[in-house]
Amino acid sequence: MPTEKAHDSEARMRDLYQHPGHLLRRAQQISVSLFYDEMGDELTPVQYAILSRLAEHPGIDQVSLAGLAAIDTSTGAAVCARLEEKGLLERKVLPHNRRQRALSITPAGARLLGELVPGAQRLRDRLLAPLSEAEQAQFMDLLGKLVRENNEQSRAPLALKVAREA
Repeated sequence: MPTEKAHDSEARMRDLYQHPGHLLRRAQQISVSLFYDEMGDELTPVQYAILSRLAEHPGIDQVSLAGLAAIDTSTGAAVCARLEEKGLLERKVLPHNRRQRALSITPAGARLLGELVPGAQRLRDRLLAPLSEAEQAQFMDLLGKLVRENNEQSRAPLALKVAREA
């Protein structure tokens, strides 16, 4: 017969809200909803991630850019194609490697990113609003640690070597 402590542990494991993965999924849902509230629908969150990383790394190739945004390469290629269609980035074949493309942000892409900065700040503020300043700092530290320490478990790990050079 299970002890009371074992029974409590089993009940806790059946409660979805005791699972970090479920809470992270819910937090992601909330974050995406707030993203569209504050940033509009010109870009998706993934497009924003790609474009913002590209602004910091002009001339980067698609594979490296996907690594910087922690997005798988096939998704990265599709996102870059869509951003190119929107006139927000340019892709040019590299002369020394015709299979790779060098990317650069267009003036329209840079302008859009600049226009989104206030929305990005409001998004961050709204998402963290339930926490005190000290809790916000602690939460960001712990969330960053959780992501860093589990990076290799991701289907699209952040390219740490490239990211550290950034």
